[in-house]
Amino acid sequence: MQIVDNKLLIIRTRNPSKFAVIPHSKLLGPVNGNGVHEVSVDWQLDEARVLKNLGVRNVPSPIMRDYNWPGRFKPFTHQKETAAFLTMNRRAFVFSEAGTAKTVSALWAADYLMTRGEIHRVLIVCPLSIMTSVWIGDINNTIVHRNAVVAHHTIAERRITLIQGGYEFVIINYDGLALVADTIRKDGRFDLIIADECNYVKTSSTKRWKILNSLLTPRTQLWMMTGTPAAQSPVDAYGLAKLVNPAGVPPYYGGWRDKVMYKVNLFKWAPKSNAYEQVHTALQPAIRYSKAECLDLPPVLTEIRDVPLTVQQRKYYKLLKTQLILQASGETITAVNAAAAVNKLLQISAGAAYSDTRETVEFDCSPRMQVLQEIIEETSRKVLVFAPYRHSIESIRLALSAIMEVECIHGDVSPHRRTAIFSRFQTDPSLRVLIIQPQAASHGVTLTAADTVVFWGPVMSVETYIQCIARTDRVGQNSDKVTVVHLQGSDIERRMFKQLANKVDSHTMLLDIYEQEVLDRSKGKKVK
Repeated sequence: MQIVDNKLLIIRTRNPSKFAVIPHSKLLGPVNGNGVHEVSVDWQLDEARVLKNLGVRNVPSPIMRDYNWPGRFKPFTHQKETAAFLTMNRRAFVFSEAGTAKTVSALWAADYLMTRGEIHRVLIVCPLSIMTSVWIGDINNTIVHRNAVVAHHTIAERRITLIQGGYEFVIINYDGLALVADTIRKDGRFDLIIADECNYVKTSSTKRWKILNSLLTPRTQLWMMTGTPAAQSPVDAYGLAKLVNPAGVPPYYGGWRDKVMYKVNLFKWAPKSNAYEQVHTALQPAIRYSKAECLDLPPVLTEIRDVPLTVQQRKYYKLLKTQLILQASGETITAVNAAAAVNKLLQISAGAAYSDTRETVEFDCSPRMQVLQEIIEETSRKVLVFAPYRHSIESIRLALSAIMEVECIHGDVSPHRRTAIFSRFQTDPSLRVLIIQPQAASHGVTLTAADTVVFWGPVMSVETYIQCIARTDRVGQNSDKVTVVHLQGSDIERRMFKQLANKVDSHTMLLDIYEQEVLDRSKGKKVK
């Protein structure tokens, strides 16, 4: 295929008559005596889509010619290719790995279609933890000329009002979708639905799947995104394919299961030898980039996951903050005082606080645990979890060990045992997650089997933060990119992670955060 003057596509074919269905096409005549003819077609989006549907491979989208890629940053090559792919497919999958900025590609593609007048409103369905930090953040960094809103509110009527408003992009979480599904159907103005981390709806028998399916009409475009499609079993592909490519799977789940699995005994099924070839065929059209293929990405990618504090956490966080403000009245604050106060607030945010007698007071932090499990499911490789408090390590271990194999490193683990665990993590494929107390990860430890580092909460020094990341971002890492994820739910966590990322020295960081968090209603105090 050849592009002429950025206006025409020239195709060589032995069957020129099939292109007669395209209004703006022209038969140019034979090329040689072998029956090959040239056909010219106007390079516009509708014509390009028809060419693709006629079986022409690698038809370029005119977004590459027409779009100005707005935003603060220059688009990466893989982002442009992903956006172009989406504009060519009304329903499609994006299976690029976590950390490849596929959300930005989807936003650019949607903006391009809006500019053409093809779509008018977009509904983005995603996990609660990334509605603001990822989607609103990326909208503000790219298509800032579009208006967007997060339809999440404790009062259901408020969500309905947001849905019925004039926002071009509406962002909602999967479980919140059930509360406004009727409103969305009656509104009828959403032309495109983007389902991020779509494994939430991989099972067609669940309420989540049925609600999303009920919102789709023949004219609704649907783009579904996840880095780990059917990672646990080939049967998981059924629900996803049923939404995007229903013709690619049998009409009923049992038929798909029999196609990709065989029965070992009464209670166990195993994948057939060609199961994943069947999955690949069913989950089409699709595009995927690994982090290793995205050569223009920075070596370390940072993601922020906002995790709401539970009612119990918010209550005691507020009580402790009030006590600290009273104690600070009239006092000169030292770095030691500031560190102790900040540490108490961080403990509550992380799920457990320690009394002066070292007794542990537990707090419900189930939303944070759920988001951690989501992150682990999103990557096909191993994960390091750095948790600063001993009780948090045990809580994470108990929650994860029920569904996967995990190990822990903390101050009470002997040096000999640590060495054995580190070695096993590097060599044993069955060990997916290693939970580490930051102080227990010595400078020389190599843990390059993981390419994702999750901070359960912020650490107390920049040096520790850098060294935690360096366990994976070092020689021996065969993934070109390392993803660092901050879990944050309280104001103090947000401030600390920002300071850590900016490499503010620990003394200044603690005093600044103490001033902002504890003394924000206690002005004029002397801090040294």
